[in-house]
Amino acid sequence: MKTMLRLVLLGTAASLAFEAVPASAGDRLAWTGAVDEIEGSAGGGLVPWALIGGLGTNQQIGATAFATYVSTQDFSLRTLGASVGVDDRVEVSVDRQRFDAGSVVPGLTLGQDILGLKVRLLGDAVFAPDEYLPQIAVGAQYKRTLDFDQIPRAVGAARGDDVDLYIAATKLYFAAIDGHNVILDATLRRTRANQFGLLGFGGDGSGYSWNPELSAAVWLREDLLLGAEYRDKPNNLSAFRENSAEDVFLAWGPVKNLTLTAAWTDLGQIAGKSTQRGVYISLWMGI
Repeated sequence: MKTMLRLVLLGTAASLAFEAVPASAGDRLAWTGAVDEIEGSAGGGLVPWALIGGLGTNQQIGATAFATYVSTQDFSLRTLGASVGVDDRVEVSVDRQRFDAGSVVPGLTLGQDILGLKVRLLGDAVFAPDEYLPQIAVGAQYKRTLDFDQIPRAVGAARGDDVDLYIAATKLYFAAIDGHNVILDATLRRTRANQFGLLGFGGDGSGYSWNPELSAAVWLREDLLLGAEYRDKPNNLSAFRENSAEDVFLAWGPVKNLTLTAAWTDLGQIAGKSTQRGVYISLWMGI
């Protein structure tokens, strides 16, 4: 019942937003919709930011689509998703993840579906440079593990679906470092997801916890962004210790509507395998 209520609320919010705004898009500046993180929300690679996805202004609808591939020495993750941003105020996103865990069980693939909602509360990350107040948004991500009865239940996960809640603060600082623009984000997430939700939710650990997530990036030039991210994670499964995730990324935006991101990422221990490090590649398109 709670899950159905959450879905109804998300759907209602999206419907009202679409009815309120004419269907046009694309007038915001490049980079102001960020890219899409692995769960579908506008942000970096690992962390949702307070920015609203797409390039629609406060009287337009914007949209994004993305594909991401992550490969470490033992695992790989494929992610496809899309989002709609309405009035530069509300964002609705969908995302599907497929995780190749054949190194643990031959032929095993895990996955999850994610439905996200983000609402900008106040502030402006870009167009209020003289204000100290960052752009602040709150968000929810409903996650459903697709393969709960295979491995997640067996290793002690308590359930196969749940909702992450977060609050994010993002601010762009013009000419902050030797004339280069800098963007900073701090996000606080309430979650009990195991490995982002791919191994279910909760377990024999502490359950829900508030976990910090941080991003920082600098424009090397107008079309090139260098940054780093940190994402803390809960540790609920005694069978599989979980660590924080980090990345260092380089994002290239040759045109306003297209961004290619490459990163070196450290995902910590996964499913009993030692620290998993590897490459992250993502293609983002926005209007």
